[in-house]
Amino acid sequence: MTPTPKRGRAPRLALSAFTAVALLAGSHVLTAQQAHAEDKPSVPPGTEASAAPPVEVDPEDPGLKMVDGGTLAPAKVLDIKSVIESEGGEERREDTNSDVKYALQAEVLFGKDSARLGPAANGRIQAIAAEITKENAKKVRIFGFTDNLGSSAHGDVLSKQRADAVHSVLAKALSDAGITYEVRGYGEQFPIADNSNEEGRKKNRRVEVSYPRGAGG
Repeated sequence: MTPTPKRGRAPRLALSAFTAVALLAGSHVLTAQQAHAEDKPSVPPGTEASAAPPVEVDPEDPGLKMVDGGTLAPAKVLDIKSVIESEGGEERREDTNSDVKYALQAEVLFGKDSARLGPAANGRIQAIAAEITKENAKKVRIFGFTDNLGSSAHGDVLSKQRADAVHSVLAKALSDAGITYEVRGYGEQFPIADNSNEEGRKKNRRVEVSYPRGAGG
């Protein structure tokens, strides 16, 4: 008579076979302790305990002391820039400790490929003139810029014509202020955005009006 296999051995053989297949397949088999450990909440990066003790600093270390005869540099106020831009980017104002700069996109002031001021341009330029008066600035810079489409020579001419157009309005509004003007056209030089897409080119087509802070701020 053929002996009857004992019950209970088959499951152990099946488990051993499964374990062997899992290991051969590169599966990750967790022990009970590992599974329990992975159930714990993760620790945010940078908050885990360091294995090494903190480094102690010797205040008497010669490398931390000023050399004999050395002096500290004069204190100075760091130049902090504040930038305010309209939602569509049509107007942008930058403030620093020493200067104020307005950047108006060309589409706000002019028609396409034109240096003739549009209907909305005068009001926007007059608002800048009021700020210049309030600041009591005595030097104003007006710089025109274009994108990189078309020839560089055309961009140079168009940007200067647009700067001249803005200058004419400002000069009339500030005729009694004794202001010196610097007016230039830079063409496609000094882009502030990517010229490879229209959104960037639109920002690069602009006229900037800037002036140092004066005594009236």
